[in-house]
Amino acid sequence: MAYCTLLNCYAREKYVEKAEVIMQKMKELGLATAALSYNIMLNLYRQTKNHDKLHALIHEMEEKDIQYDKFTCSILLTTYTDTSNIEGMDKILQRMESDPKVVLDWNAYSVVANGFLKAGLTEKALAMLTKSECLILTTKRRRSMAFDYLVTQYAAIGKKDNVLRLWELHKKTEKIYNKSYISMITSLLKFDDIEGAEKIFEEWESSELSYDFRVPNFLIGAYCRKGLVEKAEAFINRAKMRGGNPLPLTWYFLATGYVKDNQIAKAVEAMKIAVSTCEPRLKVSKPTLAACLEYLKEKGDVEEAVEFLRLLLAKGVVSADIHEKLLNYMKNAKSFSQALSLMEEDALAGAGETTKNLEEKQMDAWVADGEKYGITELK
Repeated sequence: MAYCTLLNCYAREKYVEKAEVIMQKMKELGLATAALSYNIMLNLYRQTKNHDKLHALIHEMEEKDIQYDKFTCSILLTTYTDTSNIEGMDKILQRMESDPKVVLDWNAYSVVANGFLKAGLTEKALAMLTKSECLILTTKRRRSMAFDYLVTQYAAIGKKDNVLRLWELHKKTEKIYNKSYISMITSLLKFDDIEGAEKIFEEWESSELSYDFRVPNFLIGAYCRKGLVEKAEAFINRAKMRGGNPLPLTWYFLATGYVKDNQIAKAVEAMKIAVSTCEPRLKVSKPTLAACLEYLKEKGDVEEAVEFLRLLLAKGVVSADIHEKLLNYMKNAKSFSQALSLMEEDALAGAGETTKNLEEKQMDAWVADGEKYGITELK
């Protein structure tokens, strides 16, 4: 038991070599005779992308006649999904479906659906989601999470009718919390259905749940993306009146909206707040940051420009090398294109990405890790 606990500790910290030493010691002592220790190593190899070692360990299990359990199958299923191994996914799923000792749940089918979707096999993905949905209704554990996940997957496939149908079913069978409203709003925004997302937001406002600024933040991002900056400002004021506190990403959205609306002075101020309050290495879009820099250069306030660049460097938005080049641009360059060309370099986080792509990636992080941003209640 002590060896297995130590093995698990090393695996959790992703200490591959130390875990391998313990695993070898367990084999020598005859302690690695069941799936548990193998599962720990398999999951470690999956997380560290040591796929060759993972397959070698599976081969060893088969040679020693160590039976797969539910967790072994789950690890393999996720591995095949990560690597878009369609044959592997089909094979392990068939094994799980035919093994009476393995109880399939909604998550297994949703994992396979995601793998098929990544591979562009939409119809196969839909078939898996249908199976997953059937199992949701027969489970009591994490059912709300299951509904949320399927809603977002149907949205990713482009099946709006299924998104709306599942939402109504969810409301009839479960109490709806903040996370579910977030999943639904983001799903509707994938269809550019702002009006539909606003209706869900109004449902949320009337629900009397704790005020989680991430819920309105998605709509604020959508407004700014479309240049509806006055609507975004009104939304922020409305949220503040109800006790909400804007997130760093809220200010970044505003900065992009102000640039679209040619209110560059406001964009600079919003960008300063976003960068100063965010976690390190905020990803920003090239055009938004370039517009801010060009404005500061034309304004001729060298002290303000230097302070802004120092903030970008301190927060890891730009590297030291890019920071020096941008400083030189502020002092000597004559054309706007020179600032843009600097931002083509990989040293600038997010260079070449659209504001929408950056927004989606960063909001995923906000949703997944609310506590990091002072949000401790997902409900």
